[in-house]
Amino acid sequence: MRILVSAGEASGDHYAAGVVRHLRRMLPETEFFGCTGAEMRAAGVRTVVDSASLSVVGLVEVLHHIPRIYGEFRKLKREAERLRPAAAILTDSPDFHLRLAGKLRRAGIPVFYLVAPQAWAWRSGRARTLRRNVRELHCIFPFEEQFFRARGVNAHYIGHPLAGTVRPALAREEFLTRHRIPAGKPLVALCPGSRQGESRRHLASLREAVERIRARREATFVLAAPAGASVRFGEGFYAPLTGAGQVQVVEGETRDAMAHADVTLAASGTVVMEAALLNAPVVAFYRVTPLTWLIGRPFVKVPFYTMVNLVAERRVVPELIQDDLTGERLAGEALRLLESEAARAEMKAGLAEVARRLAVQGDPLEESARRVSASVIEMGLPGEAAGRIAETGQGLRG
Repeated sequence: MRILVSAGEASGDHYAAGVVRHLRRMLPETEFFGCTGAEMRAAGVRTVVDSASLSVVGLVEVLHHIPRIYGEFRKLKREAERLRPAAAILTDSPDFHLRLAGKLRRAGIPVFYLVAPQAWAWRSGRARTLRRNVRELHCIFPFEEQFFRARGVNAHYIGHPLAGTVRPALAREEFLTRHRIPAGKPLVALCPGSRQGESRRHLASLREAVERIRARREATFVLAAPAGASVRFGEGFYAPLTGAGQVQVVEGETRDAMAHADVTLAASGTVVMEAALLNAPVVAFYRVTPLTWLIGRPFVKVPFYTMVNLVAERRVVPELIQDDLTGERLAGEALRLLESEAARAEMKAGLAEVARRLAVQGDPLEESARRVSASVIEMGLPGEAAGRIAETGQGLRG
């Protein structure tokens, strides 16, 4: 039996890899193939398309990548048609995956969708697409299940995969020693983004913020880059921020950097949620191209851009989006948290509340895998294989 698994970015790759590891235990003779990143490849998923080729953000930014992305789309679709998998698990990246879901459904391949598109924020018509093409939608935020069920989607809240699992790998002293960071100064972590394009748009504002903070007080700065960034982005990519020797680059240790920093300045996305789960004071920011902002802004229907604030239903984390993103504003928010114990305590209490709201019993990725496994068996797993799985006593539930 074969299962197609696809993810278009780092967080989706992480979640999908976790589902695959659980499915290997539940359906031990299954082969996995699809659109993969490093973690899925490590979990044994055969690569048809490299997910790095899909990692583009923005309505306008994606335009000149469309021919390449469409070529990857056709490659993945052809392989699905050739191998006829028993199911497909699509993770996040809705612009790519919602189109793929329709093709798979018409080919008779049941689709499970992990990490719901943010149709509650904009492009609500995506709920109709999900209702038509997806067998099950696995939501990772508590308010999403009700939204999608009200629109006829077979949605299930499984819990956030990061809740209860996000923790630093090193103690503070070990982290500081490893990177020769002085212990007597405040530590500021900088997270410009996991994609090359978004990072490039943020570097100038971060550099100005560093200069303004340094002018006010002594501090140490680390740039928390994604693993392999120096190779993928090219040597010297971070030079606009690190060229003066004021900022040290640390690759593949973002959680440690945030956990042990006094404040983190982070591009809005999964990393801000990780900061919340680490109870690490954070300032969120983001900038897209002016044309993308002009086109997309009127369609956004939520009071906050940062998921931490949406889950909390109030402003816990400062959001500096588009024109609000300046070095002066970033420095001001960072200094407020560095210099006010009351401000830090208030934010940490809010972050703890968000972590409590996301906490569930059990492993969300195991729950996702369990639901896929049970459905595959229900849809007609070959009798001999089904009998072997029953003998293992995995306790699959629907």
